[in-house]
Amino acid sequence: MQDTVILVGCGNMGFAMLKGWLESGSLQAVNVHVVEPTEPLLERAAGAGVNAYATAQSLAPDLKPRMVVFAVKPQVMADVLPTYRRFASDAAPGTTFVSVAAGTPVSLFEEHLGKDAAIIRCMPNTPAAIGKGMLVTYKNANVSEENAAFVNRLLKTSGKVASVDDEALMDAVTAVSGSGPAYVFHFIEALTDAGVSAGLPQETAALLAMQTVMGAGALAASSSDSPSQLREQVTSPNGTTAAALNVLMGENRLKILVAEAVEAARNRSVELGKA
Repeated sequence: MQDTVILVGCGNMGFAMLKGWLESGSLQAVNVHVVEPTEPLLERAAGAGVNAYATAQSLAPDLKPRMVVFAVKPQVMADVLPTYRRFASDAAPGTTFVSVAAGTPVSLFEEHLGKDAAIIRCMPNTPAAIGKGMLVTYKNANVSEENAAFVNRLLKTSGKVASVDDEALMDAVTAVSGSGPAYVFHFIEALTDAGVSAGLPQETAALLAMQTVMGAGALAASSSDSPSQLREQVTSPNGTTAAALNVLMGENRLKILVAEAVEAARNRSVELGKA
Protein backbone atom coordinates (compact mmCIF):
# COMPACT_ATOMS: atom_id res chain seq x y z
CA MET A 1 0.00 0.00 0.00
CA GLN A 2 1.35 3.42 -0.98
CA ASP A 3 1.74 6.26 1.53
CA THR A 4 0.21 9.55 0.40
CA VAL A 5 2.15 12.80 0.62
CA ILE A 6 0.78 16.28 -0.10
CA LEU A 7 3.31 18.97 -1.02
CA VAL A 8 1.84 22.45 -0.60
CA GLY A 9 3.92 24.90 -2.64
CA CYS A 10 6.33 23.86 -5.34
CA GLY A 11 8.64 26.85 -5.67
CA ASN A 12 12.40 26.58 -5.34
CA MET A 13 12.51 24.68 -2.04
CA GLY A 14 9.39 22.61 -2.65
CA PHE A 15 10.56 21.51 -6.08
CA ALA A 16 14.06 20.80 -4.74
CA MET A 17 12.54 18.44 -2.18
CA LEU A 18 10.34 16.83 -4.83
CA LYS A 19 13.38 16.30 -7.09
CA GLY A 20 15.23 14.69 -4.19
CA TRP A 21 12.39 12.25 -3.63
CA LEU A 22 12.20 11.42 -7.33
CA GLU A 23 15.92 10.99 -7.93
CA SER A 24 16.44 8.85 -4.83
CA GLY A 25 13.64 6.48 -5.75
CA SER A 26 11.85 7.26 -2.47
CA LEU A 27 8.57 7.87 -4.29
CA GLN A 28 8.21 4.27 -5.44
CA ALA A 29 6.10 3.60 -2.37
CA VAL A 30 4.70 7.14 -2.09
CA ASN A 31 1.77 8.75 -3.91
CA VAL A 32 2.52 12.48 -4.19
CA HIS A 33 -0.01 15.27 -4.68
CA VAL A 34 1.30 18.80 -5.28
CA VAL A 35 -0.80 21.92 -4.70
CA GLU A 36 0.65 24.97 -6.47
CA PRO A 37 -1.46 27.94 -7.67
CA THR A 38 1.21 29.52 -9.89
CA GLU A 39 0.73 28.17 -13.42
CA PRO A 40 4.38 27.71 -14.51
CA LEU A 41 5.28 26.04 -11.22
CA LEU A 42 2.18 23.85 -11.44
CA GLU A 43 3.18 22.75 -14.95
CA ARG A 44 6.73 22.02 -13.78
CA ALA A 45 5.42 19.79 -10.99
CA ALA A 46 3.05 17.97 -13.33
CA GLY A 47 5.93 17.49 -15.76
CA ALA A 48 7.82 15.65 -13.02
CA GLY A 49 5.15 12.98 -13.11
CA VAL A 50 3.19 13.65 -9.92
CA ASN A 51 -0.42 14.65 -9.30
CA ALA A 52 -0.64 18.44 -9.47
CA TYR A 53 -3.50 20.77 -8.56
CA ALA A 54 -4.00 24.53 -8.50
CA THR A 55 -6.03 24.51 -5.27
CA ALA A 56 -6.48 22.35 -2.18
CA GLN A 57 -10.16 22.03 -3.02
CA SER A 58 -9.18 19.87 -6.00
CA LEU A 59 -7.73 17.18 -3.72
CA ALA A 60 -9.93 14.10 -3.41
CA PRO A 61 -12.24 14.34 -0.38
CA ASP A 62 -11.31 10.83 0.79
CA LEU A 63 -7.56 11.49 0.68
CA LYS A 64 -5.75 10.42 3.87
CA PRO A 65 -2.15 11.66 3.63
CA ARG A 66 0.58 10.38 5.88
CA MET A 67 2.46 13.66 5.46
CA VAL A 68 1.52 17.19 4.40
CA VAL A 69 4.53 19.41 3.64
CA PHE A 70 4.09 23.19 3.66
CA ALA A 71 6.71 24.86 1.44
CA VAL A 72 5.10 28.28 1.17
CA LYS A 73 6.27 31.72 2.28
CA PRO A 74 5.89 32.43 6.01
CA GLN A 75 3.72 35.50 5.41
CA VAL A 76 0.97 33.46 3.70
CA MET A 77 1.07 30.46 6.04
CA ALA A 78 -1.80 31.61 8.25
CA ASP A 79 -4.03 31.95 5.17
CA VAL A 80 -3.03 28.56 3.75
CA LEU A 81 -3.30 26.36 6.87
CA PRO A 82 -7.09 26.38 7.44
CA THR A 83 -7.60 24.74 4.05
CA TYR A 84 -5.79 21.64 5.31
CA ARG A 85 -7.42 21.33 8.72
CA ARG A 86 -9.57 18.45 7.43
CA PHE A 87 -6.45 16.28 7.32
CA ALA A 88 -5.92 16.85 11.05
CA SER A 89 -9.39 15.58 11.93
CA ASP A 90 -10.39 12.19 13.27
CA ALA A 91 -11.30 11.23 9.71
CA ALA A 92 -7.62 11.38 8.71
CA PRO A 93 -5.64 9.95 11.66
CA GLY A 94 -1.90 9.54 11.36
CA THR A 95 -1.22 12.67 9.28
CA THR A 96 1.97 14.55 10.14
CA PHE A 97 2.33 18.17 9.04
CA VAL A 98 5.81 19.39 8.09
CA SER A 99 6.76 23.04 7.63
CA VAL A 100 9.90 24.33 5.91
CA ALA A 101 8.91 27.99 6.40
CA ALA A 102 11.57 30.00 8.24
CA GLY A 103 10.60 31.56 11.57
CA THR A 104 7.12 30.02 11.66
CA PRO A 105 6.48 28.49 15.12
CA VAL A 106 4.70 25.23 15.81
CA SER A 107 2.10 27.18 17.79
CA LEU A 108 0.77 28.74 14.56
CA PHE A 109 0.10 25.28 13.13
CA GLU A 110 -1.56 24.11 16.34
CA GLU A 111 -3.73 27.23 16.28
CA HIS A 112 -5.03 26.53 12.76
CA LEU A 113 -4.86 22.72 12.63
CA GLY A 114 -5.77 21.90 16.23
CA LYS A 115 -3.78 21.26 19.39
CA ASP A 116 -3.72 17.51 18.70
CA ALA A 117 -2.13 17.91 15.25
CA ALA A 118 1.26 16.25 14.70
CA ILE A 119 3.68 18.99 13.63
CA ILE A 120 7.30 18.91 12.50
CA ARG A 121 9.11 22.17 11.90
CA CYS A 122 12.07 21.88 9.52
CA MET A 123 14.81 24.40 8.68
CA PRO A 124 16.50 23.45 5.38
CA ASN A 125 19.09 25.43 3.45
CA THR A 126 19.64 26.09 -0.25
CA PRO A 127 22.17 23.27 -0.92
CA ALA A 128 19.16 20.97 -0.45
CA ALA A 129 18.50 21.77 -4.13
CA ILE A 130 21.42 19.49 -5.05
CA GLY A 131 20.99 16.97 -2.26
CA LYS A 132 23.74 18.55 -0.13
CA GLY A 133 21.54 20.45 2.29
CA MET A 134 21.44 20.63 6.07
CA LEU A 135 17.94 20.10 7.46
CA VAL A 136 17.14 20.45 11.15
CA THR A 137 13.81 19.42 12.67
CA TYR A 138 11.78 20.01 15.79
CA LYS A 139 8.61 17.98 16.47
CA ASN A 140 5.78 18.45 18.90
CA ALA A 141 4.64 15.70 21.26
CA ASN A 142 1.93 14.48 18.86
CA VAL A 143 4.34 13.08 16.26
CA SER A 144 4.74 9.30 16.46
CA GLU A 145 8.21 7.79 16.25
CA GLU A 146 7.11 5.83 13.19
CA ASN A 147 5.98 8.94 11.33
CA ALA A 148 9.05 10.89 12.46
CA ALA A 149 11.20 8.17 10.89
CA PHE A 150 9.12 8.30 7.68
CA VAL A 151 9.55 12.09 7.45
CA ASN A 152 13.29 11.83 8.13
CA ARG A 153 13.66 9.24 5.36
CA LEU A 154 12.20 11.65 2.82
CA LEU A 155 14.11 14.67 4.18
CA LYS A 156 17.41 12.77 3.91
CA THR A 157 17.04 12.78 0.13
CA SER A 158 17.87 16.52 0.36
CA GLY A 159 20.93 16.19 2.61
CA LYS A 160 21.89 15.62 6.23
CA VAL A 161 19.14 15.68 8.89
CA ALA A 162 19.51 16.58 12.56
CA SER A 163 16.97 17.39 15.27
CA VAL A 164 16.64 19.62 18.33
CA ASP A 165 14.44 19.07 21.39
CA ASP A 166 13.90 22.77 22.15
CA GLU A 167 12.04 24.80 19.53
CA ALA A 168 13.80 27.99 20.67
CA LEU A 169 17.01 26.52 19.22
CA MET A 170 15.51 26.74 15.73
CA ASP A 171 16.45 30.43 15.70
CA ALA A 172 20.10 29.47 16.18
CA VAL A 173 19.74 26.76 13.53
CA THR A 174 18.42 29.38 11.11
CA ALA A 175 21.37 31.65 11.89
CA VAL A 176 24.01 28.93 11.41
CA SER A 177 22.87 26.54 8.68
CA GLY A 178 19.80 28.28 7.25
CA SER A 179 21.59 31.55 6.50
CA GLY A 180 25.05 29.98 6.53
CA PRO A 181 25.36 29.30 2.77
CA ALA A 182 25.16 33.06 2.15
CA TYR A 183 28.13 33.59 4.46
CA VAL A 184 30.14 31.06 2.46
CA PHE A 185 29.06 32.59 -0.85
CA HIS A 186 30.23 35.98 0.39
CA PHE A 187 33.57 34.50 1.47
CA ILE A 188 33.99 33.15 -2.07
CA GLU A 189 33.24 36.63 -3.40
CA ALA A 190 35.74 38.20 -1.00
CA LEU A 191 38.45 35.64 -1.78
CA THR A 192 37.90 36.17 -5.50
CA ASP A 193 38.17 39.95 -5.16
CA ALA A 194 41.33 39.56 -3.06
CA GLY A 195 42.84 37.36 -5.77
CA VAL A 196 42.08 39.98 -8.41
CA SER A 197 43.64 42.67 -6.20
CA ALA A 198 46.73 40.45 -5.93
CA GLY A 199 47.03 40.43 -9.73
CA LEU A 200 45.10 37.35 -10.84
CA PRO A 201 42.70 37.49 -13.80
CA GLN A 202 39.04 37.56 -12.68
CA GLU A 203 38.24 34.12 -14.15
CA THR A 204 41.28 32.51 -12.56
CA ALA A 205 40.66 34.13 -9.18
CA ALA A 206 37.03 32.96 -9.22
CA LEU A 207 38.05 29.39 -10.06
CA LEU A 208 40.69 29.32 -7.33
CA ALA A 209 38.29 30.66 -4.71
CA MET A 210 35.42 28.35 -5.67
CA GLN A 211 37.49 25.17 -5.88
CA THR A 212 39.40 25.97 -2.71
CA VAL A 213 36.22 26.39 -0.65
CA MET A 214 34.61 23.30 -2.18
CA GLY A 215 37.73 21.18 -1.70
CA ALA A 216 38.34 22.34 1.84
CA GLY A 217 34.73 21.62 2.80
CA ALA A 218 34.85 18.15 1.25
CA LEU A 219 38.14 17.39 2.99
CA ALA A 220 36.79 18.56 6.36
CA ALA A 221 33.66 16.44 5.89
CA SER A 222 35.59 13.29 4.98
CA SER A 223 38.53 13.59 7.38
CA SER A 224 38.68 12.11 10.87
CA ASP A 225 40.67 15.18 11.92
CA SER A 226 38.89 18.24 13.29
CA PRO A 227 38.88 21.52 11.33
CA SER A 228 41.37 22.88 13.88
CA GLN A 229 43.73 19.97 13.24
CA LEU A 230 43.40 20.37 9.47
CA ARG A 231 44.18 24.08 9.80
CA GLU A 232 47.28 23.31 11.84
CA GLN A 233 48.44 20.72 9.31
CA VAL A 234 48.45 23.23 6.46
CA THR A 235 50.04 26.02 8.52
CA SER A 236 53.84 25.93 8.45
CA PRO A 237 55.57 28.04 11.13
CA ASN A 238 56.38 31.49 9.74
CA GLY A 239 54.95 30.46 6.36
CA THR A 240 52.47 32.12 4.03
CA THR A 241 49.40 30.53 5.63
CA ALA A 242 50.58 31.58 9.08
CA ALA A 243 50.96 35.16 7.86
CA ALA A 244 47.38 35.17 6.56
CA LEU A 245 45.98 33.53 9.68
CA ASN A 246 47.68 36.13 11.84
CA VAL A 247 45.38 38.64 10.13
CA LEU A 248 42.21 36.52 10.34
CA MET A 249 42.80 35.08 13.81
CA GLY A 250 44.62 37.97 15.47
CA GLU A 251 42.55 39.17 18.43
CA ASN A 252 39.91 36.63 17.27
CA ARG A 253 38.90 39.03 14.49
CA LEU A 254 37.17 36.53 12.24
CA LYS A 255 35.67 34.52 15.11
CA ILE A 256 34.16 37.66 16.64
CA LEU A 257 32.82 38.84 13.28
CA VAL A 258 31.17 35.49 12.54
CA ALA A 259 29.69 35.35 16.05
CA GLU A 260 28.21 38.83 15.60
CA ALA A 261 26.75 37.83 12.23
CA VAL A 262 25.15 34.67 13.63
CA GLU A 263 23.74 36.58 16.60
CA ALA A 264 22.23 39.20 14.26
CA ALA A 265 20.60 36.46 12.19
CA ARG A 266 19.32 34.67 15.31
CA ASN A 267 17.82 37.88 16.69
CA ARG A 268 16.09 38.56 13.39
CA SER A 269 14.70 35.02 13.36
CA VAL A 270 13.26 35.60 16.83
CA GLU A 271 11.65 38.84 15.63
CA LEU A 272 10.11 37.12 12.59
CA GLY A 273 8.74 34.34 14.78
CA LYS A 274 7.01 36.88 17.01
CA ALA A 275 5.61 38.73 14.01
